[in-house]
Amino acid sequence: MRDAVVVVSAPGRVELVEQAAAELTDGSFRVRTLFSGISVGTELSYVKGTNPYLHVTWNPELGLFQPGGASTPYPVTRLGYMQVGQVVESRTPAVAVGTVGAMTYGHRSGWVADPVAERFVPLPDDLDPLLGVYVAHLGPICANGLLHAAADLCGTDVRSLGDGVRGRRVAVVGGGVVGLLTALFARRHGAASVVVLDPTPQRRRVAEALGLQSLDPEADDPAVLLKTRWNHAAGDRGADVVFQCRGQAWALHLALRLLRPQGTVIDLAFYQAGADAVRFGEEFHHNGLALRCAQIGRVPRGLAPTWDRERLSAETIELLRRDGDLIREHLVSTVAPFAQAPAILTDLAARRRQELQVVLAG
Repeated sequence: MRDAVVVVSAPGRVELVEQAAAELTDGSFRVRTLFSGISVGTELSYVKGTNPYLHVTWNPELGLFQPGGASTPYPVTRLGYMQVGQVVESRTPAVAVGTVGAMTYGHRSGWVADPVAERFVPLPDDLDPLLGVYVAHLGPICANGLLHAAADLCGTDVRSLGDGVRGRRVAVVGGGVVGLLTALFARRHGAASVVVLDPTPQRRRVAEALGLQSLDPEADDPAVLLKTRWNHAAGDRGADVVFQCRGQAWALHLALRLLRPQGTVIDLAFYQAGADAVRFGEEFHHNGLALRCAQIGRVPRGLAPTWDRERLSAETIELLRRDGDLIREHLVSTVAPFAQAPAILTDLAARRRQELQVVLAG
């Protein structure tokens, strides 16, 4: 038995490589890939050659990038974290043959997993399995953003993802998949207003199709517009919380300008080129703002026992149950055969192709 695996062998070079499938051992199970979603942020950074793991060493003990070689050198053989597989063989009573679940094993046609060491999130029968690409990792990324907003207000006493957005004015900078799912989470959990800001007309149209408000940051100054609209008190105008979901310096600078005094930016973006143009001497300083990084590697301090990855996946499933038809229609822009993965990834990295969400079908 052999598996087809997507491999990035060098910048701009993506291949489909046949590899011998792993042997099934006691306690493990084998899945056949049904769907595999492409992340146009993290994955393209490996195709473009801009991911820091390609150039420096990550020291997990010190939490530092250091010179001295790459943590993930080419070839990159495990790319992607949005998989849905069906169990075709099992030697563990924990996972039954036929079960469809979400996983994070990368773009490949099959995988052998240890349920003790790897996450397998069974998908409910009433959920479109294609939408399962969001359940194991990307949906929890967005849910974790709301969790950070809740912790900003409630500390460790967070009872609901809505604790940081309910009844509040919310801006989301960036209309990609992360931004749009985050906006949908905020709406579902009771935000008084949710506005998505993105310069790309197509993304703004998708936001509107999802029932969200949108603004073009390159038109009239959106900070003036929203601060005129969102009035709290004299000298206190703007968004209660901004979710920053686009990894570019202008987006972070805009996010800071949208906030009311002493507000917080929850930053979910990946700044591959850094953020040299952010002007911390302006609104950040004069309005006493806060910036919190909300990466899925950790939940807010003190919340890990009650808000683990499984709970964030469960929140994602509930969002997909509510808005799944809209997400399937408007967020998923292309469903393509698995064999087209190399061409799609290289075209996306070279900007020869624009997509919101590509899903590879096994």
